Amino acid sequence: MEYYKDDKIVIRDLKADDAEVIAAGERAQGWNASADKYGIRLKDAAEGRAVAMAAEYEGRVVGYINVYMERLGGAFLEEGVPEIVDFGVLIKYRRHGIGTKLMDAAEEIARRYSDTVCLGVGLHQGYGSAQRMYVKRGYIPDGSGVWYGDKVCEPYSACRNDDDLVLYFSKKL
Repeated sequence: MEYYKDDKIVIRDLKADDAEVIAAGERAQGWNASADKYGIRLKDAAEGRAVAMAAEYEGRVVGYINVYMERLGGAFLEEGVPEIVDFGVLIKYRRHGIGTKLMDAAEEIARRYSDTVCLGVGLHQGYGSAQRMYVKRGYIPDGSGVWYGDKVCEPYSACRNDDDLVLYFSKKL
């Protein structure tokens, strides 16, 4: 299914063939990437738990985003709020509106299930552009503090600044 299309950008359902293309693009830019996570997203989509989308730019697969109808863990778990998970655009394709169109499509899907959507964003510098984008789009911290994995990182406790150190945000749709 297509969620958006113009002369350069297409937002559509993620396909099995996209997984290695995206992972190879991520590895080429120095990320530790594997196609395995996309297989999980495709399985969850096939089971009706999520919508997994890919972005094409001028015919190349360059980004992805997933919307889970219910949280898998962490903040908002008991509230039935949809969550945006694993959002990314390859670095050399950023600043072309691709991320905006992916987020627009994800928020529209989430709106079908709730008047609120949530997401977790990593705190290290690799997430800087995503952090800025979320704030510009109206996302606000949920107030629960920093999480490590699926648990609140208690004040003054040790944590590691890796992909599991996140702050949760929400947005009224």
